Amino acid sequence: QVQLVESGGDLVQAGGSLRLSCAASGIIFSIDVMGWYRQAPGKQRELVATINRGDSTNYGDPVKGRFTISRDNAKNTVYLQMNSLKPEDTAVYYCAAFGVRTTFSYGSQYWGQGTQVTVSS
Repeated sequence: QVQLVESGGDLVQAGGSLRLSCAASGIIFSIDVMGWYRQAPGKQRELVATINRGDSTNYGDPVKGRFTISRDNAKNTVYLQMNSLKPEDTAVYYCAAFGVRTTFSYGSQYWGQGTQVTVSS
């Protein structure tokens, strides 16, 4: 079984920075794509950023130029560096892993528990 463990969510002031981490645990051979999604109250879950095994990245428009996603394949860990934070970035941030290969599965999808990020004015 695979579990995603997140850390780094906090309360910060506008203009500040925050770094989120998410580690996938279990006997994992590879993960095709890792990413971050967020959901604000009353809104649908939206893409923040994704990164594949070759370190190709994709960002949602609201965070381009401010957030940076990276991964450590040896540790099966994905990071999200969040700079110049705005109040509209306030949301629950979820870590995700797609195309996970283990002894017991192929191409499975896993999600973290979510971590709260709150940006005050």
